Amino acid sequence: MAPAPSPAPDPHGAASAVADRDRITHGAIHLRVRDVRRAEAFWGDALGLGVRDRRDGRVHLGTPASDLVVLHGGAARPAVPGHAGLFHVAVHVADARDFARAMVRLAAHRVPQASSDHVFSVATYAHDADGLGLEITHETPGRVVGHEITQRGVALIDDQGRRRAPTEALDVRPLLDAVASEPPTLRVDDAAVVGHVHLHVDDIDRAVGFYRDVLGFDEHMRMDRMGMADFSAGGAFPHRMAVNVWQGLGAPPAPADAAGLVHHELHMAADDVDALAARLDAVHHPFTRRDGAIATLDPAGNPLVVLPRGVI
Repeated sequence: MAPAPSPAPDPHGAASAVADRDRITHGAIHLRVRDVRRAEAFWGDALGLGVRDRRDGRVHLGTPASDLVVLHGGAARPAVPGHAGLFHVAVHVADARDFARAMVRLAAHRVPQASSDHVFSVATYAHDADGLGLEITHETPGRVVGHEITQRGVALIDDQGRRRAPTEALDVRPLLDAVASEPPTLRVDDAAVVGHVHLHVDDIDRAVGFYRDVLGFDEHMRMDRMGMADFSAGGAFPHRMAVNVWQGLGAPPAPADAAGLVHHELHMAADDVDALAARLDAVHHPFTRRDGAIATLDPAGNPLVVLPRGVI
């Protein structure tokens, strides 16, 4: 199959601008790793996040504005297959040039990567030494005008009227050519954000019931044949949260001594956090609340913390 056409190296909308229109946004993702220094070389140097703080044995990495990844030590083994947990965290960059610069930076650090065209975005994927997944994303929601769910799967309709698969090969050459004359960059752009999180869960129905009906995401696309569901949060970009059962139906929570998700942060308006607490109470879903923040587990045991927007 011929590579899918790449978008021109002009932004279809900066990641941070799209995120500002979402009801729910992502804060930092906290990861448990075996070797904090080695993990810092991946998430800091290769991805391009700067060190914002070191305290209590943790390394806070991000942009000048905020933490994106917080590394915790304590893992005794890599991520263990066959369990719920993190599939990947996606760092969304401002435009196609910054996306290309990120690919160059990963390559310069000899990090294997695989790139894809999802039509609503272009992405490149990598894993750290513990098997924790990273996606770097440039949002291109303007390229999608609709979608169809058929017996054969999902088809996206692009802005040229073509019916496209949701994952196609990405021709990276035009993107890389646009930055070929530049020296490699050391850091992600300042507008980079955690734009979406994709989790392994044990049951799609239970996950949809939690992330849609309790947390308040919008169900964007249910792909039962793929064992996946996708959620948006009210903005122009459709892919803010995703879950899958690719580690098996009934997959147990990740072992506490394995590398994986400590928790990920979600931000919403203070009134929405109060409403969430009421919904959690109504369905008898356990949670704790401290200083306005809610800590809980999804039905598969994946931990999350919900904070009023503006609270760090």
